[in-house]
Amino acid sequence: MSAGRTRPRLRIGVISAGRVGAVLGAAFQRAGHRVTAVSAVSDASLRRAEALLPDVEVRPPDEVAAQADLVLLAVPDDAISGLVRGLVATQSLRSGQILVHTSGAHGVGVLQPAAEIGVLTVAMHPAMTFTGRSEDVQRLATACMAITAAEQDEAGWSVAEALTLELGMEPVRIREEHRRLYHTALAHGANHLITLVNECAELLSQAGVEVPDRVMAPILSASLDNALRLGDRAITGPVMRGDAGTVAAHLQELHRTSPETVPGYRAMARRTADRAERAGILRPDAAVEVRSVIDQEGS
Repeated sequence: MSAGRTRPRLRIGVISAGRVGAVLGAAFQRAGHRVTAVSAVSDASLRRAEALLPDVEVRPPDEVAAQADLVLLAVPDDAISGLVRGLVATQSLRSGQILVHTSGAHGVGVLQPAAEIGVLTVAMHPAMTFTGRSEDVQRLATACMAITAAEQDEAGWSVAEALTLELGMEPVRIREEHRRLYHTALAHGANHLITLVNECAELLSQAGVEVPDRVMAPILSASLDNALRLGDRAITGPVMRGDAGTVAAHLQELHRTSPETVPGYRAMARRTADRAERAGILRPDAAVEVRSVIDQEGS
């Protein structure tokens, strides 16, 4: 917040200084709030806290929560429920506080013990991949924030939207029952894309390409841009053209040089054929031939 605004700054406690927590803590500070304490255990998280949240005290989670107006839980998905129960049991949370978790997979149901004692609970998941470095703070301004509050909790929705806008991000409402599907979609796209790109780089290296990044970057960047703009109409390559012989040759080469990539190639080629046929850019007869090659044992 700017210095001219009259609304008081929030005292924010960050549990813990992982890649997401440290970056969001720094982003909230840049927005004018004050991070009063952070929890950090591993050497990596301590270094991250020192780099992104300098001069912020490192305290145990219960102490971090007790002195905050807004408690930010940036812990692994499976740890949230137990942590919330523990903070409630130790009376580290109180009525009137804001409790936020950053998990994409959970809505606010996992925060219910805190809601029962009068804590305002929201889920805020930044749709961004994090390295835990300062450049992540800048990238947040280009990203969306998936927000969830209880169905009838208009105060929760409003607070989540206001906090998101203060970070320079775009709020996107995700209903509680859709939270898992939302997270599945992003994990399927972002996480598997990294695996796909790295396998592509390894194959290019085996083909004698000394700088795979230089070869990959233009074509992969163009493919992503085309997919975002054109959807399935952006599909190119041998599957879309119905070149079953080329697909068979690809599979034979992968069996020879990188057999561990064959199952992934088959699965993606099959899904590409299905989507291309549905979009009307692969003829049904050609689709049958391509699928036959994809599914052929030993090919």
